[in-house]
Amino acid sequence: MDVTARPGSSGSADTTELHRYAEALLVHLTADGGPPPSPPGAIDVPGYWLSPAVRALALILSGDDAMEPLSEAAQLDGAKTALFLCLALAVCGHGDRIHASWLGTAFGDLSAEHPVTAGQRALWLAAARGAYGPAGKIFVLRKLDAVEVLRDDDVWLKALVPAEPGLVVPPSLNDFPELAQIPALGGPVQAAARLAKLRHRCEEITSVPPPTGALPQSRAVWPDTEPMAVLSALVGSPEPEGPLSSLHGHLLDDLKPGADPYLAALALHVAAPAISTAAAHLSDRTDAEQPETLVLPILGHSITLRPDGPDVDAMADAERRIMAGYIPRRPSPMPGYLAALGGLVVFTLGFVFSMILAVVGVGMGAFGAWLLWRFRAREKADLALVNAQVAELHELATSAVWALHEYAREAKTRRDQAIADVAEVGRLLKRGPRAG
Repeated sequence: MDVTARPGSSGSADTTELHRYAEALLVHLTADGGPPPSPPGAIDVPGYWLSPAVRALALILSGDDAMEPLSEAAQLDGAKTALFLCLALAVCGHGDRIHASWLGTAFGDLSAEHPVTAGQRALWLAAARGAYGPAGKIFVLRKLDAVEVLRDDDVWLKALVPAEPGLVVPPSLNDFPELAQIPALGGPVQAAARLAKLRHRCEEITSVPPPTGALPQSRAVWPDTEPMAVLSALVGSPEPEGPLSSLHGHLLDDLKPGADPYLAALALHVAAPAISTAAAHLSDRTDAEQPETLVLPILGHSITLRPDGPDVDAMADAERRIMAGYIPRRPSPMPGYLAALGGLVVFTLGFVFSMILAVVGVGMGAFGAWLLWRFRAREKADLALVNAQVAELHELATSAVWALHEYAREAKTRRDQAIADVAEVGRLLKRGPRAG
């Protein structure tokens, strides 16, 4: 629907004065809810729909009969007249004075194949805020429901809960967060977390009080820009207009966190079947079968975990690797033996030839004994380290098996909570948007 005003064959001076008055009219409507005083004869522009439409609006606000100017304006341009009156009465807090037929004429038809016009979006927003009462809200809902929306539940899910939860580690796997990175274990936990976020978002949307349609206490300006922008364009002051969005684009934007709560309530109702399906799919993903065996890196060794304990062969292989890792570090004891033997030989020769040689032999023997002692000490330290590594390997592997048992017990609680979340999401979706 093109909302840009285009005068007919009337003189430019008359239309300019009419546009000025219409702009002043919008200012007065948002400021105090009433029209400004009419300039004498300046707004009578023959053949131009805005002239009788403005007169009709003034009569409606004063409570007088506006049938004659309404008929004239409708004959000249019924769609623009209806849109002008519906939005003007909404922004001044008198949306309850519109006629039901005006809303239908102004709104037109929605289609998934065509963009939503600026006028349709403005009426949509005003009705969501309760400007036209429960009947206007129901009217917009019926228009939205009549369009076939996307059935891709993942699209709606991403709008409602756009951020995928990061790595979610259940309490049972706190000591082994790497287990939560395994899809078979982490997938159900992440699905449960996202389902909980979906339920929270639905609760947030449906907990908003019904709109009253009332304006802010200051009456300085209608709280949204769309209706005023459309009215400005209608009265001849068009503003740069961005690209129009599709129906699905508006609905998805309305569901995002931080969106207008009243628009979100309408969008949630329209997308309810797909959202319900998304919740059910998330619940199904929480019920994944836990694998019988899992391979977990422990101390750099791949250990196969079974319900009855860590795999014996995998543990034996890991022990061999741990022991083999320390063998190259041990120095050879041969220097110690050679020094000790050399010292004995020199000491013996010293008794025959010289006491000095005997003393040197004693020193060499002592040095050989120290080398052998140091070798044995290192050997014992390596053996203690190997035993500690093996003990730690067994302790961690056993603890991981018990963590998997605890995870299996948590899984039942998680599935029960998922079923409750799906039921609550379904209940919230069935409530629908609250009338205002």
